[in-house]
Amino acid sequence: MTVGLDSTDPAFESTWMSLFYIQLPVLFGIAAAAQVYLIATRDRDIENVAPAVELRRYFYLTMWLVVYTFTFYWTGSFFAEGDGNWHQTVLRDTPITPSHIVLFYACIPIYLMFGVGSFVYAMTRIPAFCRGISLMHVFAVVGPFLILPNLGYNEWGHAYWLTEEIFSHPLHWGFVILGWNALALAGVLMQIIARMRDLLPIVFENEASA
Repeated sequence: MTVGLDSTDPAFESTWMSLFYIQLPVLFGIAAAAQVYLIATRDRDIENVAPAVELRRYFYLTMWLVVYTFTFYWTGSFFAEGDGNWHQTVLRDTPITPSHIVLFYACIPIYLMFGVGSFVYAMTRIPAFCRGISLMHVFAVVGPFLILPNLGYNEWGHAYWLTEEIFSHPLHWGFVILGWNALALAGVLMQIIARMRDLLPIVFENEASA
């Protein structure tokens, strides 16, 4: 990479800030539109969903969660590690660095879109998730979601407290704790499997008698 090492370079503005100004409205706009669509097309007779339809929706929810898991892992492994490496070598001369533009303002909004989307999908289309709030689902979505505001604390700390980019610094503990909340997805999976186990015999019986 030859562009972006110095935020005062005109090439930084034309290259990285142009990307920043484009991806913010596009990604957050897509995320907002997706939630509006899910709510607008919600099942208004959710208590009378046919077993086959409910079973299919559980498969759809599982797909939401699989993509959410992949995008979260993708963000935390490749781009978060790359961000730390960037600051250890180039250092930070502004809170908006090339690695931050990709990590904070692209990767995180992408996984939030699928995480929040999975929650809204479940609440608007699956009876069991509509009758009550799944605590495991809340942890799995809200924990990683709070990484976004935690970034503000992280940038403040690096500017006024700890300037070095060392992963074990207390500034980064919030990322670890909030990221660990994603492990609650295993609890959501157990809830899905338990209900699918009840639905499968009913669906097979209905198909056999049809």
